[in-house]
Amino acid sequence: MKTLYLCRHAKSSWADTGMDDFDRPLNERGLRNAPFMAKVFADRGEPVELILSSPANRALTTARFFSEALGINEEGFIQERLMYLAERHTLTHLAERLPNNKHRVMLFGHNPGFTELTNHLSDAGIDNLPTCGLVRIDFAVGDWRHIVKGSGTLVWFDYPKRHAGQE
Repeated sequence: MKTLYLCRHAKSSWADTGMDDFDRPLNERGLRNAPFMAKVFADRGEPVELILSSPANRALTTARFFSEALGINEEGFIQERLMYLAERHTLTHLAERLPNNKHRVMLFGHNPGFTELTNHLSDAGIDNLPTCGLVRIDFAVGDWRHIVKGSGTLVWFDYPKRHAGQE
């Protein structure tokens, strides 16, 4: 059994229109939602063995909140350049190459790729994975290379607006 968690980065700032997209930070809402959702996830008690994150500032910052809440050290945290604004097929290829000794992996990245990957792997039919939205997809396989279209089961889908006081 393999479990893949996908988390879209928290809300980012567009305040500096001259800033390169890669460098955009989280805005005030993102800085509230990321640690909040990290705590919500940690409270679920679902262990994560490895985090892979896009190195873009907004995704990396979101991932760091989760790694801290989950007690994931640097050995369990990888920045993957290919995840920056990656399309579904690139993300699928990355997931297929995950180390088989890791059974529960969390990815942090961007839309539309993350919504498309969720729907591709699980036939979930999600219109949009919102900022700081999370999904859990389970696969009845022993090897990441065996995950294919529709082979996963969407176990849950969570996002900040589902929780009182979060926007």
